[in-house]
Amino acid sequence: PFSAQARAANAHQNHRPLPPLPARRVASAPQRPTPDIIGNRLACVMTDPMEVDGGHQIDEALYSRQLYVLGKEAMHKMSSSKVLLVGLKGVGVEIAKNVVLAGVKSVTLHDPEKATMADLGAQFFLHKDDIGKPRAAACAKRIAELNQYVQVDVIDGELKPEVIRSYSIVVLTSQDLTLAKKVNAVCHAASIPMVMANCMGIMGSIFCDFGPAFVVSDATGEEPKSVLISSVSNDKEAIVTCHDDRRHGMEDGDYVTFTEVKGMTELNGIEPVPIKVLGPFSFSIALDATKFKAYTGGGYAQQVKQPKTVQHKPLADALAAPEFLMSDFAKFDRPMQLHLLQQALTQFCEENKGAFPTPGNKAHLDRVVAIVKALNDKLSDKAEINEGLIRNVASGSGAEIPPMCAFIGGVAAQEVIKAAAAKYMPISQFLYFDATEALPNKLDTVLPEAEVAPAGTRYDAMTAVFGREVQRKVMDQRYFLVGAGAIGCEMLKNWALMGLGAGAPGLIVVTDPDNIEKSNLNRQFLFRPWDVSSPKSVTAKNKVLEMNGDVHIDAQTNKVGEETEDIYSDDFMESLSGICNALDNVNARMYMDSRAVFYKKPLLESGTLGTKGNVQVVVPELTESYASSRDPPEASIPVCTLKNFPNQIEHTIQWARDIFEGYFKQAAEDANAYLSQQDFLPQLARQPGTRRTTLSTLHTNLVSDRPRTLDECVTWARMRFEENFNNTIQQLLFNFPPDMVTSSGTPFWSGTKRTPSPAAFDAEDPVHLDFIVAAANLRAAMYGLKGSADRAYFKRVASSVMVPRFIPKQGIKINTNENDNTAAEESGIDDEDAECEKLERDLPPPSQLAGYRLNAIEFEKDDDTNFHVAFITACSNLRARNYSIAEADALRTKQIAGKIIPAIATTTALVTGLVCFELIKLLEGGKVIEDYKNGFTNLALPFFAFSEPMKPEQKAIGTSGKTYTLWDRFEVNAGRELTLGEFIEYFKKEHSYEVTMISCGVSIIYSFFTEKKKLDERMPKLMSEVVKMISHNELPQNSNWLTFEICCSAIGGDDDGEDVEVPPVKYRFRKW
Repeated sequence: PFSAQARAANAHQNHRPLPPLPARRVASAPQRPTPDIIGNRLACVMTDPMEVDGGHQIDEALYSRQLYVLGKEAMHKMSSSKVLLVGLKGVGVEIAKNVVLAGVKSVTLHDPEKATMADLGAQFFLHKDDIGKPRAAACAKRIAELNQYVQVDVIDGELKPEVIRSYSIVVLTSQDLTLAKKVNAVCHAASIPMVMANCMGIMGSIFCDFGPAFVVSDATGEEPKSVLISSVSNDKEAIVTCHDDRRHGMEDGDYVTFTEVKGMTELNGIEPVPIKVLGPFSFSIALDATKFKAYTGGGYAQQVKQPKTVQHKPLADALAAPEFLMSDFAKFDRPMQLHLLQQALTQFCEENKGAFPTPGNKAHLDRVVAIVKALNDKLSDKAEINEGLIRNVASGSGAEIPPMCAFIGGVAAQEVIKAAAAKYMPISQFLYFDATEALPNKLDTVLPEAEVAPAGTRYDAMTAVFGREVQRKVMDQRYFLVGAGAIGCEMLKNWALMGLGAGAPGLIVVTDPDNIEKSNLNRQFLFRPWDVSSPKSVTAKNKVLEMNGDVHIDAQTNKVGEETEDIYSDDFMESLSGICNALDNVNARMYMDSRAVFYKKPLLESGTLGTKGNVQVVVPELTESYASSRDPPEASIPVCTLKNFPNQIEHTIQWARDIFEGYFKQAAEDANAYLSQQDFLPQLARQPGTRRTTLSTLHTNLVSDRPRTLDECVTWARMRFEENFNNTIQQLLFNFPPDMVTSSGTPFWSGTKRTPSPAAFDAEDPVHLDFIVAAANLRAAMYGLKGSADRAYFKRVASSVMVPRFIPKQGIKINTNENDNTAAEESGIDDEDAECEKLERDLPPPSQLAGYRLNAIEFEKDDDTNFHVAFITACSNLRARNYSIAEADALRTKQIAGKIIPAIATTTALVTGLVCFELIKLLEGGKVIEDYKNGFTNLALPFFAFSEPMKPEQKAIGTSGKTYTLWDRFEVNAGRELTLGEFIEYFKKEHSYEVTMISCGVSIIYSFFTEKKKLDERMPKLMSEVVKMISHNELPQNSNWLTFEICCSAIGGDDDGEDVEVPPVKYRFRKW
């Protein structure tokens, strides 16, 4: 049945009175803890509420990953939005969760219907003891716990126009179209954005009406392009040519302005003008430059985002003339059919007192098909109706299943955020999505009524859509979830609701070595402020057990890799139904992919980057693996650019990050190695390229500049300021004066080379002082000295430091391009070895500093009290000033220096929903490659694309016509150990191959050219003994298999005597 609002609308038509709207109830957020003072740091997980009108700043520690997606301006807009959410079933609570995590001002919940057992199948904030209680009131407190900055209210009663108009955004979920049209009429007239989301079994739908004139400030969310230009013509439509180091990446209709242009200075600061792309390195601008001065050099073209106005129709009009956003380009015929079906289901429910079709009931499904056909007959452009599609979707339409709720809830919540932030393009106007490929039956049949009938359990929705047999398989699955971060939390929630691992043999093993940090709370929704510093996996397990206590979960804190193969052993891997990655780095993904291929286990892979998300399913024997296609490597910054010729803020931030590592980590590690390793100096002597630099740094840190007080740390910081931002720049300009020209007659300081200027220290300049404060505190921490945050103290001490005048030196060589291998060195040094020997003699013997160690400082980006990001921000911005590069704030610096991946809860939710549909396909079995879906989405645009996975590459074995793929192995399991001789003979007899070489890892255990004496010794030995003998390693106790790479030549046939490429050998040497 539909919600109380639908019945209330019918009651109104029958002139039955409605109860008055009661006073608003507020769900209290968790109590904030009292701050603790730890040393010189303020240790408090939660901070003051964000009140934009009151001038309080956004809590960057909490929202940092989301800020990289939305930006501060959008976040400020969003934090003043009041959202009304009607309907708190599965998709409703999914939207509530995502919107509250995002940080709107308030969310008001409206759903007075009583919770049922069936609700527990998708509503993760309802527990068994909530059955019989009003849904909204029962789950409000749990929703409020997600974000202390968001006020969560509950209202009951009729949704009168004056109530609706008191909100910024209205969201309807699990509601019929009759009520939706009434609410939408009020919203559209008042220009209040409305989002409607429904999950109906294997189908989901979203409708957006942002009003007649909604202004979008940024349609794509992509960083505005900035390109270095090399020429501008004096044409009526001036042609701009960009420097050839990178493409401009812009499109027709984009707008640009200009800065730092020389000669044609009229361009600098002009109002943004539209462009027409002429090629990857050129474009024309809608600007007459015929009377401008001639371009002489330099300059940047800066893309300027332009606002766009979106015009939406009200729901009543949109239903009659729908506009669809395609969710799957392979299903062009689906949107109109599902659009008619949604309307038909509303009519069916009105005819049946609010009840959906009974799953599998032929009479009910016949009626739905008849209504769809009748609606279709009224269209001027009729749709081709697939009755099988209509029957199968309608059969389970009364159910809300977790994967569909996660997908639709993620997309719909992003639409709410768009309405609140006025950023990104909204859906225009209908989105329909179905996952009929995940059904266990073909569309020409419907699961029988007995197979999908409810049993009064929390899994009735899953049963109504997929049937009892599939639900049993779901519960018996044994899955390995690697990672308990954002994707891991969402996955565990979905699995718990689905009942995965709840059967007698079922199990979920989740591992994650990380502990919870404050920045996790914004998108890893299973964690609360009081969980900070607790293990992610253990906390996540405990939280999902509150949702479904029947699920079997083993939470571990191990890192996956070769070092834990004794834990995740052969027996463990072979016991699994599949592997699901929830990882944030490529190396771990590659490792788990290799394990999945070795054990022939399905792998579910997914990832997010801001509003972008992707899903890949790896099916043994059927598809390629994750490693089969890789992204190109990240572009590196040339060393000479970093050291001497930066032209982007990314260059100065990376330089500052390197400076941090050198000053506070590498220097301390070298000192500790000298003090603890007897052979440190002899080993260093064998490294002439780094010997002098390392010894000089050791001498500085242990002798000449070893600090005893904080004052000395300040002095050191002041001298580093002079060295990096004055002396080095003076030397650079001495070598390459500003007016210098190259041999070709072009200015040296042109193109990507920006003319620098030295900085004179000014204690009144906040950035200058930021550098001193951060550098001195980090230096003090390195030596175990007490730091300070007293800026007046640092200003006084830094100003009193006597700094010697710098005089540029002759003979210093500076690289000007990446191909110049000349090291920067002083020609005045006659004997480097003599200098190194002198430095070694001046070092104190380690015995004099017995037990003394420096603290090597590991960069930690998410602790704003440790001066790490503060140092890199100040250091980077000072260098940016040297080169007249626009500076970056601490948030932007933290992202680049910490390589932080932008993230938002909405993308994570939808991605895990798609993963769960692929999981269901895997466990059903019998699917063909066309049934599986790899997916990509960009919620900002919005854009969805699905494709069938790629088949694995077929490799030929000689000219025999035989092929193999990455999934193929020679599996040798003789029920006992084979000797080396027997192993070679096995391939002769069974496969007609003459084995010429065998390797295991990096060890060659057999080759045809090995001397006869050694071969005679090895041939009678067991394969495992030979491996141990050659590798000098014991075999892992929990390993049952060895992998051998073999080289072979064919025996007989067309390839007789020819070398042939064959797959690896998987050899069983234990536990037959």
